[in-house]
Amino acid sequence: MPSSQGVAVKIQDLKKSFGKVRALNGISVDFAPGILHGVIGPAGAGKTTLLRLALSLLEKDSGNIQYYANGRDVEFKHIMPNAAYMPEKQSLYSDLSIEEHLKFFASMYGLDHKTYLDRSRDLLEMTRLSKFLDRPAGKLSGGMYKKLGLMCALLRDPKIMFLDEPTNGVDPISRREFWDILNDSTKNHVTIIMTTAYMDEAERCECVHLLDGGSVIGSGEPTSLLASASVENFDEFFIKREGGHG
Repeated sequence: MPSSQGVAVKIQDLKKSFGKVRALNGISVDFAPGILHGVIGPAGAGKTTLLRLALSLLEKDSGNIQYYANGRDVEFKHIMPNAAYMPEKQSLYSDLSIEEHLKFFASMYGLDHKTYLDRSRDLLEMTRLSKFLDRPAGKLSGGMYKKLGLMCALLRDPKIMFLDEPTNGVDPISRREFWDILNDSTKNHVTIIMTTAYMDEAERCECVHLLDGGSVIGSGEPTSLLASASVENFDEFFIKREGGHG
């Protein structure tokens, strides 16, 4: 793996159950560094469980999760300061404005004033939220709320990001702007691991990992996967699998 492109994650035979429900059936998947990965699948596929295990928010039943930074095997605790996480249901403060959120997270990340000013200016320009600095989070539209959450995550200049269905419920224009921001982030060699149930978003990713019923049913570059299954899109991919497993 390229040593100059940040953080990579290698997962081997990962299993997780909740009572009698098997969420992950011994999956193995590699997240190469510095690119945008899509973890694609319907509700209940195991996407959120995978992210939470990778972040040590859940304890695995068995298997291995290994991180690499600059090509070297490292423990997760050394990754944490350079990681950002956006859960599906964000917990922003409804009474705090956009500017107050940015200042709060800058303080939490220990950013100096100049760094905060530079990064917040760039992020506000990218998200087109600079005109709404005084607006409380509780009065933002769904798309603006998600972009504020993304700004707060990017403010620390992470090397790896875990985004759990970040575009769920977002209007089409905001979704497109959200993707523009993500694509700009990978230009700086940020590794992005993003879950989504929107099949059309799979084709926007550099690499996709398809989950269904807690198992990986395909990984690779989107157009190559579609060609190998003789389908035109990922909706057809999953329908074909359900109809007879291809």
